[in-house]
Amino acid sequence: MKAGWRLFVGLAAFYFLMTVIYWQVGGEALGITAIMLSGGLAGLIGFYLWFISKRTNGVLPEDNDDGEISDSAGEMGFFSPHSWWPLPLALSACAAGMGLLIGWWLTLIALGGLIISIFGFVLEYEKPLPADSHH
Repeated sequence: MKAGWRLFVGLAAFYFLMTVIYWQVGGEALGITAIMLSGGLAGLIGFYLWFISKRTNGVLPEDNDDGEISDSAGEMGFFSPHSWWPLPLALSACAAGMGLLIGWWLTLIALGGLIISIFGFVLEYEKPLPADSHH
């Protein structure tokens, strides 16, 4: 498992080095941005793999030749079966992007909807404290 995060961290370092070289050679802004974002993405994946490797002491169930399928079983997380919040979140994000083309007034209105949608999506299953509890 150590090879995974080292590979992506090395790839990120390579991309960042190539970004500087491409910039010094006189590359255009779009190419510089694309190579730099590729380095950021590789660095993000490398950090995630390093973090997981640190939590599991570098040994994953997939690395065990004698492992069973049930060794990697466990809770994957909670996924909402009937949430409507992704719809207004996507619509307000789309309206914010369209507002950059149409006018800033639409972007500002859409950002308000985007903030409300994010709060609704994140706090959908939060339960308020009962009124009689004194915490």
